[in-house]
Amino acid sequence: MTSITIWIVSLSSIALVIIRPLKLPEYIWAVVGAILLVLLGKLTPAEGFSGVSKGLDVYLFLIGMMLLAETARQEKLFDWLAAHATRLSYGSEKRLFLLIYLVGIVVTTFLSNDATAVVLTPAVACVVKAAKVKDPLPYLYICAFVANAASFVLPISNPANLVINGTDMPTLLVWLGRYIVPSAVAVISTFALLFITQKSKLTGRIDSDVEIPFLGHGGRMALAGIFITVGVLITASMWGVELGMPTAITGILTYLVVVLVARKGAREILSHISWSVLPLVAGLFVIVEALSKAGITRVLSDFLTETASRSATEAVWLGGLCTAFLCNLMNNLPAGLVAGNVMQVSNTPEIVKSAVLIGIDLGPNLSVTGSLATILWLLVLRREGITVGAWQFLKLGLLLMTVPLVLTLASLFITH
Repeated sequence: MTSITIWIVSLSSIALVIIRPLKLPEYIWAVVGAILLVLLGKLTPAEGFSGVSKGLDVYLFLIGMMLLAETARQEKLFDWLAAHATRLSYGSEKRLFLLIYLVGIVVTTFLSNDATAVVLTPAVACVVKAAKVKDPLPYLYICAFVANAASFVLPISNPANLVINGTDMPTLLVWLGRYIVPSAVAVISTFALLFITQKSKLTGRIDSDVEIPFLGHGGRMALAGIFITVGVLITASMWGVELGMPTAITGILTYLVVVLVARKGAREILSHISWSVLPLVAGLFVIVEALSKAGITRVLSDFLTETASRSATEAVWLGGLCTAFLCNLMNNLPAGLVAGNVMQVSNTPEIVKSAVLIGIDLGPNLSVTGSLATILWLLVLRREGITVGAWQFLKLGLLLMTVPLVLTLASLFITH
């Protein structure tokens, strides 16, 4: 009976996070579900606190990245990058498409997929409007799809990478050895398919003589802070150090320096950050703690270990494809938390663990509910007065997720 109650409360909470009834914020449903599990006695307060505490590295990482990204956004750094990309397009929509995709790869790789959704999307929307683009959607689709496609280039490219690996995060050189080829396959194949599906809308000429936003001292300090953060995180990755604390420190320091240099009010940047993502993630950690108590980790671990012992190839395809589609049923954050627990207790080859991570990172390109980054992207579009329906996205995602996923999983057999 305990397990049944846990499943009902947990899956209901996850469904409410995705559906957002009454337009209430996502974090409310995750937190209510976590509290309800404790109040019903399905988790002790100590177990609930244990679940929350397991996310400490992720919270620190998110705090640092959100501070860094929002500081850079307010200092017009992303508008500056997007405007330069427009100038370099020389009036060609196809060239602009490629340049924005390249900017998206850079932002996702070094600032995480959530940053691409939250700060690059409004910058692209602003630039395509200034360039008098007839249809802005092809360029805005880039921000959604590249955010997931490039999210395993580095460990810092997606918070889900920290969740899945936990304290067993590979060093940078090991990570690159495993994922550099699959990342290239994912990024290139996603671009090729996105371009093929959108090229009929990229036939006109645009006004490339857009105004370049002035990048003041604050913007230059934000850019310097990003370079320093990247350097610190690469160094931490090489030494196998957890990434949360270094990210938080560099993000906070960059914020403080910009506030002093640009003479901004300290609250101005903080007020625009989506702090609600922290209780959302904490609530999901507690929910996954309860699901683990109900036996989901043991069942999946036994199944994956048995499959791998029979055929590693079968386990790669099964693990990668199943986790990819699971993300779209329950969002990649809880799916990543479950997968992380399974990976840490299962006796499976590294190639299978890599397949699962790729499924968690790339799988969300199927639907609008697949990842937090895509949900944030939708919210940004609504603020810009642009609507993308779930079916509209799914029709595109069926191609842009499945083909790159199959190609990327196949590339694992090269790197492993």
